[in-house]
Amino acid sequence: MADATATEEKQESGQQETTPQPEQPEVADAQLQDAGESKTDAPPGQIDILLDTTMPVTVNLGEVEMEVRELLELGPGSVLKLDRRVGEPVDLYLRGIRFAEARLVVVEENIGVRIERILPAGKEAEADQS
Repeated sequence: MADATATEEKQESGQQETTPQPEQPEVADAQLQDAGESKTDAPPGQIDILLDTTMPVTVNLGEVEMEVRELLELGPGSVLKLDRRVGEPVDLYLRGIRFAEARLVVVEENIGVRIERILPAGKEAEADQS
């Protein structure tokens, strides 16, 4: 109650009540040295570890959407019509990332792919839209 009376007295006398301001922290520009270009040479043989690593490459021939009912009706001899035409390129994926386009070929008694185009790095999402 005393605070309210003091505030009223200040208002009547024309004095303004001031609220204490929090202290402002000191701010200064950072003076950093230029690091320049630095080269870190990997010990010889480090890249060899990666060169001998195997990774699965996936070939996507096409896709189809089906109702579960249709899927359950499939059996031996069923044919799925994919969204690609004969002769269209197929997509190659490395760890889920599309990296190339290829054509199906027959190698002896096996199916293979002949790579036609390696996609530029960072362009796999853009290429998927075409």
